[in-house]
Amino acid sequence: MSAAPVNPLNPVNPLDPVNPVKFAYWVPNVSGGLVTSKIEQRTDWGYDYNRELAVLAENNGFDYALSQVRYMASYGAEFQHESTSFSLALLLATQRLKVIAAVHPGLWHPGVLAKFGATADHLSNGRFAVNVVSGWFKGEFTALGEPWLEHDERYRRSEEFIRALRQIWTEDHTQLAGDFYRLRDFSLKPKPLNTPERPHPEIFQGGNSTAARAMAGRVSDWYFSNGKDFDGVVEQIADVRKAAAEVGRTAPKFGLNGFLIARDTEAEARETLREIVAQADHEAVEGFGAAVKQAGRSTADGKGMWQDSSFEDLVQYNDGFRTGLIGTPEQIAERIVAYKRLGVDLFLLGFLHYHEEVEYFGRRVLPLVRELEARLPDTGTGTETEPVSAHV
Repeated sequence: MSAAPVNPLNPVNPLDPVNPVKFAYWVPNVSGGLVTSKIEQRTDWGYDYNRELAVLAENNGFDYALSQVRYMASYGAEFQHESTSFSLALLLATQRLKVIAAVHPGLWHPGVLAKFGATADHLSNGRFAVNVVSGWFKGEFTALGEPWLEHDERYRRSEEFIRALRQIWTEDHTQLAGDFYRLRDFSLKPKPLNTPERPHPEIFQGGNSTAARAMAGRVSDWYFSNGKDFDGVVEQIADVRKAAAEVGRTAPKFGLNGFLIARDTEAEARETLREIVAQADHEAVEGFGAAVKQAGRSTADGKGMWQDSSFEDLVQYNDGFRTGLIGTPEQIAERIVAYKRLGVDLFLLGFLHYHEEVEYFGRRVLPLVRELEARLPDTGTGTETEPVSAHV
């Protein structure tokens, strides 16, 4: 067992009982499941399966679902459903679940996405959200005849995209003379719903690089991290909050990727992980690794996503094993709450067999998380003196 370190840079109290940690799941709208392995995955990329999953998830404690996006076959993902249309379909099939559609600047214009998002928001009564993906897959852009920008330029474009999107959603007569987008007296009607929860659809953003962290601090509502251990989370949260403080804005909320393997015994969970890695699709994992590490190496400081990922890490293509949500329900609940104490607001989860494991999570893991949250001391300072222990 090891303890989660205390995050001294947390400016808010993460133990506020009215803000329990939230959960999202990766929508399997791309074939191949959430691990690049030949192990059996009782998960399907089709709509009927995903419609049932969405209802199951919202009835088992999930707040969000994230529809991933790939535009062409790659690295074990032979078939893909487009993310925005798929997200809208899931919104219409559910009542409470918020669905986040992943989109690429460079393939979307912010004004066009703003129009789609406003309609989806009205149709779902304010449950639409967007995840702005700066992009790692050069082949998709070049196959479509679109320019592939250098790493930090992709994030500059994404930041301008988010600024344009938010302005269109909240103001009339939008004017923007940017390096990537031009808007001249553009007004969107109807605008998305403005609710006490949020003035416009929530804007999520991923990326682990220095440029990604700085951009999140300046413009995003949520920052998604690849899988990280405790120290990695503390470092990222500190960087993002520093970037936000420098421009005088409230820091974005923090979401952490994790692949969850909950079993009745720790031995069963560890054996499942071993089998996933043992049956990895080596060609697909190595191809993916080469592509993403090339993208990360192009950062200005050589610090990017997947740069220190091992072969095992890349079998779950967002480093989900690193978060360590593998073991018994009790072990996993303890670890989730330990991460919460560091400032993690949301867990973005993947599973091997979605229907069965989402139900198991809601029945066996989530009640333990809520019980542990209820026991946490409210110091009122946002810092802790006795870190929660968590199994690694």
